[in-house]
Amino acid sequence: MTVRVLVADDHGAIRAGLMLILGNAEGIEVVGEAADGATAVRQARALRPDVVLMDVRMPGTDGIAATRELTAAGLCEVLVLTTFDLDEYVHAALRAGAAGFLLKSVEAPRLIEAVKLVAAGEGVLAPQVTRKLITAFAENSRKPVTRPGGLDELTDRENDVLGCLGEGLSNAQIATRLRIGETTVKTHVSRVLTKLDLRSRVQAAILAQENGLGADRPICE
Repeated sequence: MTVRVLVADDHGAIRAGLMLILGNAEGIEVVGEAADGATAVRQARALRPDVVLMDVRMPGTDGIAATRELTAAGLCEVLVLTTFDLDEYVHAALRAGAAGFLLKSVEAPRLIEAVKLVAAGEGVLAPQVTRKLITAFAENSRKPVTRPGGLDELTDRENDVLGCLGEGLSNAQIATRLRIGETTVKTHVSRVLTKLDLRSRVQAAILAQENGLGADRPICE
């Protein structure tokens, strides 16, 4: 399957470089480009890419607002790529529903791999971002957490899948852990996101960690 990608960045040279890297990658087709968030949303609606590679700081509608609009409409996956790893950008991007967050210092092979993973429904985070989230989780774990009502609507198997997401497992790893097919895993992940009113598996992973779901939970056979 060829992954269709739209590149959104306000710097023409950077945008051209990203398009060159992705355009020469096997299994990826660059279908469009945008210099601001509003154009990215319009292009995504018209071109229906699988993934939008989204810059954060752009004139007019920024990347966070554009990500929120795209994910809320279920148009595509969004992989945020930015120069900045500030907490405010990381948290805002993930709250907006981004499926991944990478820094522009990422090497080309890793960028290509990330685009394909996000298109396949996986979550991708730069190591620097992962460390920040772990630190934030450690701090939040000392605070009272309100249990989302949607957790009570999950089946036992959906709880198993949510716990695996909290451990950062991929669909293939979840399938192996639970001894079910990857297609079934994708179905469960989709249902979990719907019931919990979440936009990405990264959001689900954070929620699972905050509510103590993970390796210690017994697996439903």
